[in-house]
Amino acid sequence: MLENISIFASMDAADHALIEQCMVKRVFPRHTIILSEGDSSDSLYLILDGKVKVFLNDENGKEAILNYQTAGEYFGELSLIDDSERSASIMTVEKSTMAVMSKQAFHQVLKKNPDIAIHLLKDLAQRVRSLTDEVKSLALCDVYGRLSKTLQGMAIEQDGKMVIEESFTQQELANRIGASREMVCRIFKDLVKGGYISSGQHQTIINKRLPLRY
Repeated sequence: MLENISIFASMDAADHALIEQCMVKRVFPRHTIILSEGDSSDSLYLILDGKVKVFLNDENGKEAILNYQTAGEYFGELSLIDDSERSASIMTVEKSTMAVMSKQAFHQVLKKNPDIAIHLLKDLAQRVRSLTDEVKSLALCDVYGRLSKTLQGMAIEQDGKMVIEESFTQQELANRIGASREMVCRIFKDLVKGGYISSGQHQTIINKRLPLRY
């Protein structure tokens, strides 16, 4: 189950088998809070199947979505490095299966396989770059610019079309880009009206290049 997890991908099957002995497999129902911001925890979570969202809440319950993660990704890695509290909350978007490894077990594996640290550092660097890009977008782009960039980032090419297979609500989009649902709804309707996007029950298609400005 580890061959698709980036930090363990370069290891052979025998090492995978040994590592799996240090893990506990758990299944979480949809909309289950796995971790809450501020929690004390010392485990690494590997997503074997399903999808989670990474988010923050303020004291008034307002939500900001930082990211979505799917099978092959992991979270909780910062707790393996320091003893600080969890920096964000994690909730399942759909039924999800996880492999959970304690900090102590991870350190034992790391001593025998130091190359894991290189893969972990590369992944952390990529996440820092991604977060830097998000901060830049929030600081320098208007709502339309952030929405356009997010939609294009979610899309993948299929048969010559840019398709977003990921299901989402307009409120989730608003939380993701730091805007109101009403503003996102208005822009979305105008993009549909202009023929730029087509929205169905299970997917959204970007029909042509989105305009640079709204």
